[in-house]
Amino acid sequence: MLRTYTKQFSRPQFIRSLATSPAIPKTQKAIVFYENGGELKYDTQFPVPKPKPNEILINIKYSGVCHTDLHAWKGDWPLATKLPLVGGHEGAGIVVAKGSEVKNFEIGDYAGVKWLNGSCQSCELCENSYESNCAHADLSGYTHDGSFQQYATADAVQAAQIPKGTDLAEVAPILCAGVTVYKALKSAKLKPGEWVAISGAAGGLGSLAVQYAKAMGFRVLGIDGGDNKKKLFHELGGEVFIDFTKEKNIVEAIQEATNGGPHGVINVSVAEAAISQSTEYVRPTGTVVLVGLPANAYVKSEVFSHVVKSINIVGSYVGNRADTREAIDFFSRGLVRSPIKVVGLSELPHIYELMEQGKILGRYVVDTDK
Repeated sequence: MLRTYTKQFSRPQFIRSLATSPAIPKTQKAIVFYENGGELKYDTQFPVPKPKPNEILINIKYSGVCHTDLHAWKGDWPLATKLPLVGGHEGAGIVVAKGSEVKNFEIGDYAGVKWLNGSCQSCELCENSYESNCAHADLSGYTHDGSFQQYATADAVQAAQIPKGTDLAEVAPILCAGVTVYKALKSAKLKPGEWVAISGAAGGLGSLAVQYAKAMGFRVLGIDGGDNKKKLFHELGGEVFIDFTKEKNIVEAIQEATNGGPHGVINVSVAEAAISQSTEYVRPTGTVVLVGLPANAYVKSEVFSHVVKSINIVGSYVGNRADTREAIDFFSRGLVRSPIKVVGLSELPHIYELMEQGKILGRYVVDTDK
């Protein structure tokens, strides 16, 4: 049961108000690591951060676990992380304190921590709503301690506004996985009735991509392996499932099922070969969207076919504030649901093991109290 918070003005000028029911503790439960690939320490006495003037402090109730969190821990990407680091960037909870400059949140509001924690808001990219591409972007669970803790800070401008009464466990994956695939589908520039292929269709991102695609009026073909994933795909509204573990010629099978190839492909899998293969089966003039980020991977497209088919390959990072609002609205209206399994925060190392083994169906969400 969610606790309620009452407003009280605090003495420090950099914080406008604090929650008093219950009081904000000085320490908390968190998963922290001190070196890439090192111990994922379950710390029950980790310091609670204080919000800056532009930030809110969120009592994180639940946090989704994303493949990006695994990459951040292992140090797979050519981007500097802060160390020590608390990972996580799909945190949903309740605002318990806010800085003096915050005007868009009140104590007791529901709020979410996203991958993009903050940006400069003044560069050319930010001015054109590409805040995630800002050279000075602050990233939750990467350059900013994230949501694998009970209390996390977020820039109030970028924090997600979640309607009161929302199931915080189910909405948590929407804050990254949902927003990311929704933005990717928009980037494919498809029309209602056209085919979209989801590579990795039953994973954390794929299971949401299938639903957003269906809600946006597209015909959905899913690519994944195993009967359980096939069952989930069809339960989520997918039309055609291609099992890559059983199909001898995936390119032909996909093109036959879609009468010439899908108009768009959303690559959320982390298999380099699958990503390159999507350039073969996509329909002429179609768009291949890159989302999944396997370490040190490249997408390869045979130049002659690329030109003759006039295909497009685009990268899609994460959504902006408008994409976030729209993605949450799909969820709030019941058009998208999160197929989740809730476990305790202390079980995060085991979740990473399952993730590396490709055994996760849907999305894991951690309860920060456990």
